[in-house]
Amino acid sequence: MFFALASPKEPLPVSVQAVYEERSTVVNKRTSKMIPEKWKTKEFWDKFQVPKDEDAGYDNTTWCNRDLIPIPPDRRTWDVWGYFGYWTVSGSCVSAWTIGSTMLAFGLNAKQAMACVTVGGILTGFLAVACGWMGEVHKIGFTVSSRFSYGMRGAYFTVIIRAFIASMWFGMQAYWGGQAIKAVIGAVIPGFIHGSLNDYTSASSHLAKNDFIGFILFLLAFFGMVLIPPERLQLPFALSFFAFTGACFGILGWAVHTAGGAGPLFASSAANESGLSTGWGILYGITALLGSWGAGCLGQSDWTRYAKRRGAPILSQMVAAPLTITITALIGVIVTSCVKEIMGEIVWNPIYLLPKIQDYYGSSPGARAGVFFAALGLVLSQMSITVVLNSVSTGMDLAGLAPKWINIIRGSYLMACIGILTQPWQLLATATKFLTVLSGFGIFVAPMTGVMLGDFLVVRRQMLKIPDLYTDDRRAIYWYPNKYCDGINWRGFLAFFTGVLPLLPGLIAASGIEGIPIGFSRLYNLTFIVGIAISFVMMIILCKISPPPGLGEEAQWSEMTALEGLSPTESSEKTMTDKEKEISRMNVVTYDA
Repeated sequence: MFFALASPKEPLPVSVQAVYEERSTVVNKRTSKMIPEKWKTKEFWDKFQVPKDEDAGYDNTTWCNRDLIPIPPDRRTWDVWGYFGYWTVSGSCVSAWTIGSTMLAFGLNAKQAMACVTVGGILTGFLAVACGWMGEVHKIGFTVSSRFSYGMRGAYFTVIIRAFIASMWFGMQAYWGGQAIKAVIGAVIPGFIHGSLNDYTSASSHLAKNDFIGFILFLLAFFGMVLIPPERLQLPFALSFFAFTGACFGILGWAVHTAGGAGPLFASSAANESGLSTGWGILYGITALLGSWGAGCLGQSDWTRYAKRRGAPILSQMVAAPLTITITALIGVIVTSCVKEIMGEIVWNPIYLLPKIQDYYGSSPGARAGVFFAALGLVLSQMSITVVLNSVSTGMDLAGLAPKWINIIRGSYLMACIGILTQPWQLLATATKFLTVLSGFGIFVAPMTGVMLGDFLVVRRQMLKIPDLYTDDRRAIYWYPNKYCDGINWRGFLAFFTGVLPLLPGLIAASGIEGIPIGFSRLYNLTFIVGIAISFVMMIILCKISPPPGLGEEAQWSEMTALEGLSPTESSEKTMTDKEKEISRMNVVTYDA
């Protein structure tokens, strides 16, 4: 009866309307009294905005904060050796150690797997240079660059996808980091691993008490490291690299000495249980490595924007990246091969290998000392890799969603909360296909990479109108004004989904669903190459058929926009040459096709 009376087509009777209004007034007054007066003021909520620099020439807006603006000269602190540190951390990690298992699963022998890793590492370097060039030139990261490819509003779509994937991966990396801390404590207190703390917190939790302790300790350390700004991370990365390198060569020396050689994996031929030919196996192996480092390459501009000079990251990308990935993968294969000879089982993850080594020697003092220092190196490596691949980039992505309230630090904490809520210990224990599916999110990362490279390098020829990436002014060229929805670049979305759709059936098959033709699975195994190629070409074709507005316009970031309240057009004219001004006046922004 009430709903009938409340219907817009049947207005409430006068008496009922009076009662309704009286009760609404009473409720509003009560609610108002419950809310402190200071909570209702703008000044109160402004206190929660992200910090700004002193005498900042910008303001916290819907599109801008300290972590999103082009990096000013005083914050460009990364030189050639700093980027070497970055890539030694990214290349010398547990993921590189275990990449050999993927190669062998494609039917390759150890030598062929190492050849794949070498080629894949070199291609990763080239991809990193291409993706990072925008950061070197314009000092902006992926979060802001998405605005010119997908539109000011459309960019939310890509940053949400990247932030979601990174948050899921953070949960995994943090759990493995906790396992490394568990090994460190177990080396000091052997009963920590096999005692009563090894019991599950509950029958269905799949989380032992010592696992939980290690996980919490890793998170506390991570929360502290997040407070270090990206422009000051060179020293922590260098310490992590030396600690992890010492752990790798220490384990390698023990394994080769104890096994009396490189083990059976190098002596035997390929098992080829996958049924693939060697050629397909090599191609799949190279693609798998590109996919493993693809997300890091997509976000290269998040780091290259801190370069002191143009070209500073390139040497590390072309040398340190392939070298560290190849050496670490080689050590992983040799150690795994030796452990099979020594213990009779294959253990790919070094974090799980260390406690087994301690047990193998009956927790002798020498074994505990070796495990302690090696596990400490793995802890530092996991800590650094979560910052390199997850924290900074995801923090920027989340900052792009609400720049007034979120910066890299707050975004990193939010990412950590999401990663914890995924309960990675449950996923690892109960979903055998989970990691395969999570890795399959590369079907989104690859097309994003193709769209970005095609748009920036070919369509726009590296020319951007930077002030228009930070404005609410609908006259700005990256708002793509049209009759239906401003802020959306349909070209970027069409190119993106054109690269995704052919790969979806393969992802479905990888999750365990039968009945998908084998051809889709083989195409899916080439995800990163196929996804980039399709979206790259499609973006160029679409922009050739229907050129986006403002092509050829170029303007650098100027704090005059914020200080003087200028429109993007006025600000751009103050920073352009006479020739550029003439081009700008000729390029009138009209409705997008």
